[in-house]
Amino acid sequence: MSDDDAVLVIVDAANVVGSVPDGWWRDRRGAATRLRDSLVPYAAAGLPGLPGPVELVLVVEGAARGVASVAGVRVDSAPGSGDDLIAELAAGASADRHCVVVTADRGLRQRVEAYGARCVGPRTVRPLPPRGDGGPQRSGSAIRLWERPYEK
Repeated sequence: MSDDDAVLVIVDAANVVGSVPDGWWRDRRGAATRLRDSLVPYAAAGLPGLPGPVELVLVVEGAARGVASVAGVRVDSAPGSGDDLIAELAAGASADRHCVVVTADRGLRQRVEAYGARCVGPRTVRPLPPRGDGGPQRSGSAIRLWERPYEK
């Protein structure tokens, strides 16, 4: 399957990184780099309810600009607003290609859904860290993207 056939998954780095208060604000570029690295397995495996391979694009902005792409994850640095670049990428996805945007930003969700993109929350790609009380790790693995398997 070529990248043109794979589902396009656009990740809002600022929103996903900000979904877990782990000190990301002290090193925004480092946090975006760690997120990029954690996304690599999803390129081949896909997301919960969405089999791989998928084309992953991580959109960074502000102090996180300059994070390099790696095999499996393309990183696009927004010259201005990350939301504007994400909306542009979603709008540019061809009509016969599925697009999924990972964000919890309500305004951005409305913008990209107008272009036909589907949206999922940050827990889809960033499970919560282990609980401090010794309980089991909380995970986004139970998230269902669609009621039935994703079909092209």
